[in-house]
Amino acid sequence: MRIAVVDGQGGGIGKHITARLREELPPEVEILALGTNAAATVAMLKAGANEGATGERAIIYNAPRVDAITGSVAILIADAMLGELTPAMAAAIAASPARKFLLPLNKAGVEIIGVVAEPLPHLIDALARRLKTFYEGGTRKDV
Repeated sequence: MRIAVVDGQGGGIGKHITARLREELPPEVEILALGTNAAATVAMLKAGANEGATGERAIIYNAPRVDAITGSVAILIADAMLGELTPAMAAAIAASPARKFLLPLNKAGVEIIGVVAEPLPHLIDALARRLKTFYEGGTRKDV
């Protein structure tokens, strides 16, 4: 299984997601760090990602080639992350057949109704548990 973690700016959220997934998932699960910039990619690589790639072309190329994509909900929003996440990146992630596991952070000006606001560490723990369930159930879309 191959999971892409997408982040931008300093890569802080992606770094924490990557580190937690590395703890929770078996070593054979490949984690691909996809950064909107080099700093984000480096932060995720230091946290334990197997490989990393940076920029619009890397995200567009890799989005359809992974089993799951994770990050904040902002990765689906054009011009999020202070404009670092381009419309083409958002479109590629949204169109990818990969299952998306997104954190409901509203920094992009999007509030998801019905979602209880939790501290980031709690959200990342829940994300890691959910991806572990997805991994154990295979890549079925209904897991």
